[in-house]
Amino acid sequence: MNLELQTLSWARAASEPADALILLVSQKEDKNTGLLANMLAQAEKTGDFSTAAGQCLMWWKPPGLRAQRLVLAGVGEGRPQDIRQAVTAGIQALKKTKSIKVTVCMQQDQVQHMAVAVQAAADAVYVYTATKPSAKASGISHVSFGVPDSRSAQALFAFAKAQVAGVSLAREWANRPANHATPDDLAKAAKLLAKHPRVSCEVLGLKEVTRLGMGSFAAVAQASAQPLRFIVLEYKGAAASQAPVVLIGKGITFDTGGISLKAGAGMDEMKFDMCGAASVLGTFEALAQLKPAMNVVGLIPACENMPGGKALKPGDVVTSMSGQTIEILNTDAEGRLILCDALTYAKRFKPSAVIDIATLTGACVIALGHLRSGLYATDEKLAQKLQAAGEQSLDLNWRMPLDEEYAEGLKSNFADVANVADRAAGSVTAAKFLHRFAKDFPWAHFDIAGTAWKSGAAKGATGRPVPSLLTFLMTEADQAKPGKSAKTASAKASRK
Repeated sequence: MNLELQTLSWARAASEPADALILLVSQKEDKNTGLLANMLAQAEKTGDFSTAAGQCLMWWKPPGLRAQRLVLAGVGEGRPQDIRQAVTAGIQALKKTKSIKVTVCMQQDQVQHMAVAVQAAADAVYVYTATKPSAKASGISHVSFGVPDSRSAQALFAFAKAQVAGVSLAREWANRPANHATPDDLAKAAKLLAKHPRVSCEVLGLKEVTRLGMGSFAAVAQASAQPLRFIVLEYKGAAASQAPVVLIGKGITFDTGGISLKAGAGMDEMKFDMCGAASVLGTFEALAQLKPAMNVVGLIPACENMPGGKALKPGDVVTSMSGQTIEILNTDAEGRLILCDALTYAKRFKPSAVIDIATLTGACVIALGHLRSGLYATDEKLAQKLQAAGEQSLDLNWRMPLDEEYAEGLKSNFADVANVADRAAGSVTAAKFLHRFAKDFPWAHFDIAGTAWKSGAAKGATGRPVPSLLTFLMTEADQAKPGKSAKTASAKASRK
């Protein structure tokens, strides 16, 4: 989808040619006059239209307008979630028409939520076609966002476009079936990102992983015919002396549960167990477009978790890169086994912060459902920044506990630690397992098991948490600018 930004008042919008014009209308008093304002007033007077968020009214060939279709879309109070609902409803109303070029007209007080509006349009238009050639791509191929002053909105629009590109890449790889998204396929996708300036990629295989002592990661992969890959991405936008932020994405390209085999119903959705990895790829795509002055490292341990004669067995003990031994009580708790070695590897970068992203536990879905990702953090400032980024981007998370008492259930008679505790607080005990390997740096863990994809009729990846990761990183880069005070940077972030 092509995205464009233009200066557009309501008066000018009436004279601009387009297949469709979406007018975002709020409950707030506005000073617009002219044809569009008169049409809005008449629709409200007759009760045919309400400014409530998500309410729409469409005209075909409205008299006096050069647009073939006009959609009034209510944004209610103008909150970010209202604007997302309005844009989504407006685009959905047009998807069954022959609209190709659509203009979304925003008022000045809505411009600060540009990223939300643009992402909503992209999400509404997205259609997966990689392995489904019969799927019909949306006819809407061009969306222009009209604002009162396009020059002042350029930075917000650039961020929005980059976020859309990142979310789209994450969704695309997460949606692909496991035989089209093997560990080697993910490595090739990462190498393509290295074609961007400032981005480099290194891919390690079994030989290198074994030499590093990543016995936990290698053990998960040992029953699969697909060779493991350990992907190292680096974005270098600042001096080498600046400590990087490290992102670690769980890359289980298919999870059968191993010997602790999962139930057959719904197992196809375990292709989504690499959504954490996909979100790292997507975030790097966005960083490459925005070129912030900061350093970021992406680590993706990628493999399959399969049953077989070489598979891990309950009761086996493996040795992690850290030297800690792990008793395997459940082979379906494999994500933490590959992440713990990646966390140890991250220490070599002397990071300012490490954030891992993983579809880690079904228990997190029970705790938080599908609205908010679980957030665990050992550093208060890091936690607050990630929470603020989630609220700002509408990629919501919720802080979860890390009390030391939760680690009691991970004690083992035969190794330094067991890979699972009992069923109670399963998401928390999983985080406590990872915490053992993340004590040398500020660390945060996203459990995205409930937010990375949707089931049912809307089955598919969401691209989360790319928006919150990108918002966090760009805010960090902004605050690191010479002479930039935290107060000024925070104020600027709040205006986005």
